Amino acid sequence: MDSKKKAKFIAEAASDKKGMDIVTIDMRKIPSIADYFVIASGTSTTHVRAVADNIEKELKKSGGRVWHSEGQKEALWILLDCGDVVAHVFYEETRKFYDLERLWADAPQEKHKEAKKKRRVVTHDKKKKRSSRAVSHKR
Repeated sequence: MDSKKKAKFIAEAASDKKGMDIVTIDMRKIPSIADYFVIASGTSTTHVRAVADNIEKELKKSGGRVWHSEGQKEALWILLDCGDVVAHVFYEETRKFYDLERLWADAPQEKHKEAKKKRRVVTHDKKKKRSSRAVSHKR
């Protein structure tokens, strides 16, 4: 897959795990180690790991791979080197501190839509309510 499609694929994989503020930076006209950077945020270190893990899992399923990764232990900034695309998954505060979008402001940037939140289906089954009340009274 070409680098532009791979960047979009990575952004979608981040979005699938509720990655936030997903941005793709086109680095092709700037001397860089990659054609694209994909930047996403998570609300906790667990969330950051989940987003990074999903990117790696989805790439593997599509026949791609992560060549090198750093930062999983602390999960404040996980870097995934996917060859011509580098994914940066940040803890929110760490992202604000490093502000890569400002650092690479001369490069074209594209924001991605975040995954829509799934609605929880609530059922009002009287039998279930009775049984749960009965269980709670037995304690």
